Amino acid sequence: MFGFFKKSPAKGDASVDTPAPAEPDIAHDVPTEPAPDVVAPAAAEPKRSWSERLKAGLARTRKQWGGGLAHMFGLRKIDEDLLEELESTLLMADCGVEATSHLIDALRKRWKRDKLETGDQLQAVLVEELTALLSPLEAPLTADTHKPFIIMVAGVNGSGKTTSIGKLARWYQSQGKKVLLAAGDTFRAAAREQLITWGERNGVDVIAQQSGDAAAVMFDAVNAARARGVDVVLADTAGRLPTQLHLMEEIAKVRRVITKADGTAPHEVLLVLDANIGQNALAQVKAFDAAAGVTGLVVTKLDGTAKGGVLAAIARQCPKPLRFIGVGEGIDDLRPFHAREFVDALFAKSETTKSRTE
Repeated sequence: MFGFFKKSPAKGDASVDTPAPAEPDIAHDVPTEPAPDVVAPAAAEPKRSWSERLKAGLARTRKQWGGGLAHMFGLRKIDEDLLEELESTLLMADCGVEATSHLIDALRKRWKRDKLETGDQLQAVLVEELTALLSPLEAPLTADTHKPFIIMVAGVNGSGKTTSIGKLARWYQSQGKKVLLAAGDTFRAAAREQLITWGERNGVDVIAQQSGDAAAVMFDAVNAARARGVDVVLADTAGRLPTQLHLMEEIAKVRRVITKADGTAPHEVLLVLDANIGQNALAQVKAFDAAAGVTGLVVTKLDGTAKGGVLAAIARQCPKPLRFIGVGEGIDDLRPFHAREFVDALFAKSETTKSRTE
């Protein structure tokens, strides 16, 4: 049950207005000291910074890199054998053939030009070259050019699409934006309910229908956003595989309907990618781009995979702007992508490694 919600007067619009939260219960006669046989609760841990959460979230990818790279660096002399080992490690980290070749070629040139001698020097250059490779992906989405700014969100089933929308709503609220959600996934009833729950959690309206097609929901959402002075519309769409041609055609129709409701929209088409799929992400980007004109990417679940190197493959083969990355299940664990921040977290030393080297 989701409580009571007020329906929008617009035809076919079941807008969800989140009820005001109940007043917190007030405890009476609470002793200031715990009873002798009662253990006082532990103090809440301070919330970790984003850089700390990013470092923790990339632990599996860092282990994949670190496990393969740790023995290469240090005082070991640079030679072709070292570069071949490094190449194998990058491939195993899902960097892809093109990105790996690009990085190895750059390292070989720098080794000879700058007369590098040790593995540590080579690692420093790798950090520079990887940052340079990923930097073109760095393009935070401001959502300030139109009002309402309409973001259409697509992706395959299980990519974390609907959850990402909930987190994006929180992000834009933190930027002072008024947000509206559109439950355009009409194939999966649970998706609508999930989005309504995110609406409750964030305190934002949700446009949804018990039945009907996604295009009708989108049309209602755009009109409702305009009437209510909404800044950002986050429009969910049904999950689909690139091989499901009829569904890929439908997402193109959804885009056309949004444009019909607002001639300048959608202002962003975000594709949500699950980092666990590794190199398959490239095929998804190309297929969704052909159907809906992808303008930005969201890469989720980086904390659950060792395949974070796929960002290098994306940068080399289909460099769409990487708007956000996700490294956890918390509502604040989706943030704009910054290349140097990502690379620094990827090469950060663990406390155990630090203690051995200090």
